[in-house]
Amino acid sequence: MEGPFIRIEDSGMVVPLRPEVTTVGRGRGVDVRLDDPSVSRLHAEIVRRGPYVYIVDMGLSRNGTRVNGRPIARRVLEDGDVVSFGTARCRMGGIPREEVDPDIELRRAVAPELTRREVDVLTALCRPALSDEAFVAPATARDIAHELVVTEAAVKQHLLRLYQKFRIPEGANRRTRLANEVIAMGLVRPLPPVHVPPQNRPPMDGRATGELRRPVPPGMAHKAVPPRSAAAAGPPGRPAASTAGRRAS
Repeated sequence: MEGPFIRIEDSGMVVPLRPEVTTVGRGRGVDVRLDDPSVSRLHAEIVRRGPYVYIVDMGLSRNGTRVNGRPIARRVLEDGDVVSFGTARCRMGGIPREEVDPDIELRRAVAPELTRREVDVLTALCRPALSDEAFVAPATARDIAHELVVTEAAVKQHLLRLYQKFRIPEGANRRTRLANEVIAMGLVRPLPPVHVPPQNRPPMDGRATGELRRPVPPGMAHKAVPPRSAAAAGPPGRPAASTAGRRAS
């Protein structure tokens, strides 16, 4: 096979890399689909720049990406490198030999200074992508405006400034490119799973415990009725005899 490719070790399937960006994950819309629960739906991107190939972890998976056993954020790839997406293993091939130190990890760009409102906009923008349900398109300006309770025009102004700060050029999928850059920089991380404990509600009619309760008459719901023992209870209509009285007789 001519050109760079990636081989999935479990199945042996070989997928040639796209001319620019090859997406890897568990979702249906990716270029290299890995059927493994440890893999995020959009796990990583493999980018080609001339003769060079490097990999970018998207930051959407808690299991991360490793190259030859080492966790990475961005890293130049060489022919024969073993790339692990979660527990799924792949091997790179067809990459031309270049004088590039493979142990050098590409440094991420320094994050620009952001206002509190810009951080809120970025968080709302990336929220769909950080869900464990599926990787979907970033939130629209209308969705962000609804979440932050501001006008859509104000959100669009914030997005324009953020495009400039993160140097996102004009073109298609501009919001998606901004969200990917923000997540790759680690400015927004996946949300931890929320465990909601089951609510232990007391049984209302005793059926949960097997006990049958008689209905409470009206007006007696808040009155405490003292228990009456069989020994102390007298015939109906007559007061119960005291213990002292029985002893005296």
